Amino acid sequence: MRRPLSTIAAAAVMVAVLLPATAAAKTGIGQARKFAPRQLVVKFEGERRGHAIGLPAGASVQRAAAALRDNRRVVYAEPNYLAHASAVRNTGSTFEIPNDTGSLNESGETGVAGGWAFKQWNFLPWQSGDAVRLISPGGIDATAAWQRLEEVGRPGAQGVRVAVLDSGIAYRNRGSNFRRSPDFAPGQFLKGYDFVGHDRLPLDENGHGTHVAGTIAEKTGNGIGLTGLAYGAKLIPVRVLNRKGVGNAAVIAKGIRFAIAHRAQVINMSFNFDCGQKVPIVDEALREAYARGIVAVASAGNLLSGSRNGRPIKNCVSEPATGPRVIAVGGTTEGGCLGDYSLSGTAIDVVAPGGGQPIGDCPSVLSRPIYQVTLKSRSTDEFTIPNDYTGTSMAAAHVSGVAAMVLASGVLGKQGKKPKARVRAVTRRLRRTARDIGLPATQQGAGLIDAGAATTPH
Repeated sequence: MRRPLSTIAAAAVMVAVLLPATAAAKTGIGQARKFAPRQLVVKFEGERRGHAIGLPAGASVQRAAAALRDNRRVVYAEPNYLAHASAVRNTGSTFEIPNDTGSLNESGETGVAGGWAFKQWNFLPWQSGDAVRLISPGGIDATAAWQRLEEVGRPGAQGVRVAVLDSGIAYRNRGSNFRRSPDFAPGQFLKGYDFVGHDRLPLDENGHGTHVAGTIAEKTGNGIGLTGLAYGAKLIPVRVLNRKGVGNAAVIAKGIRFAIAHRAQVINMSFNFDCGQKVPIVDEALREAYARGIVAVASAGNLLSGSRNGRPIKNCVSEPATGPRVIAVGGTTEGGCLGDYSLSGTAIDVVAPGGGQPIGDCPSVLSRPIYQVTLKSRSTDEFTIPNDYTGTSMAAAHVSGVAAMVLASGVLGKQGKKPKARVRAVTRRLRRTARDIGLPATQQGAGLIDAGAATTPH
C-alpha cells in the first residue's frame, strides 16, 4: 500500500533533524537570510500546486529539501527563498498637458502648474515637437500615449486593472498612523490583501510599493505632486514584501493568485530572488496568470557587490524576471544609457527608465533618479518626493504602466481577444516599438520602451 504524502514528508523531516544542522539553522535564520527559516516549498505527485511546510526547530532546511527530493513522489522541494525589492536607494485633441506642480511639502503644494515636466524626464518625448516643449534623451514619450488614449475614450488606460505586488501602497487612511498619499484618489483602488500582515489592508510601511504604484498610476492633472503613466487604471494593492522590502516565495505565489482571482490584467513585480535560485511555486502561479491572459512584468534585478559566506555575490537576471512569459525589464538613465546597476542576460526583453548613474562608456552624464510621491523615511503618514530612488524596480513600473496603456489603446485588435495570445501580443508590441539605444540585446533586449509608439496604430 502506498504511504500517504504526509508520512513521506514527516519521514524526510525526521531525517533532516537527525542529520547535523548548520549554525544558521540552529539560530532559526536561513543562510545570510536567503530563505525563510524552518520552511520548505514542496509539491507532491498528483498535487496541482506546491505549498509551504514547516520544519521542527533545529532542522536543516537544505538537508530536509535534499531528503525530500530523493523521493520519486516529490515533484520539487526547495527552501522558501526570499525576494528583495529591486530599488537602489542612495541616501487637436481635448487632451491637455497635466498641471501637476512637481513639488510637495508639509505646508501644501508649491511650484508652477505643469512643473512635473521639469522633474519627470522619464515621461518626456525624446524628440522635439511635443506640446510640453521639453525633451529628454531617456524619455518614453508618455505625452503622446496620453493623447492617443484620450482620442479613443480611455484616458490614462481607464478601467485597466493593475496588481502591484510589493510592500503595500499608501492607498487609504487608517487610524492616526496611516495616511493616503495626497496624489492618489480613493476611487483608484480595488480590493487588495496583505499577505505579510494577514489582513485586508495592504498598507505600505516601506515606501517602495507606493513609489512603484505612483509611476504606474499616480493621479494626473490634479494640481498635486507628479504624474503617473496609466492614471486612469485601477490598482490592486497586494502586500508580499515586509517593511524591509523582503518577501518569501510562498507568499509571492499567493499574491500572484490573488491578482488572478481579482481579474488583474497586468501584474507588476519589482523584486528579485537571488541569482540562480529555483522558485517553482512562483513559476506555477505565473503559468496560471499567463493562461488567464495576464501580462506579468518584473524587474531584471540590480548589480550587487560584496560577499556572502566568504564568497563573492553572484549576479544574474533572476526570478521572477526569468519566469514563464514574464516581461523582464532592465534600467536606463536620464541620458538614455544603461544604468550601472542593471543586470544583463538573454532574458532581458526591454529596458525602461530606472534613473541613476550610467555604465562607464555612456556619452551622457545625466543621472537624476526617478521622482515620485511616496512615504518619508521611517514614516507611514508623511509624504515627500525623494531623490534617491533608482533601479530596475522603477523600470518595471514604467513597463507595467505602458502595458496597461497598450491594453486600453485598441492597437492589439483581434490579437487581444484570447488570453494567451493577448499576453504575447503585448510583449511583441512593447518589443517592436522599443527604441534601439545601441547596446547588445543582452543589455537592452529590444530597446527602450516608447509609450507613444506602442499605443499608436501602425
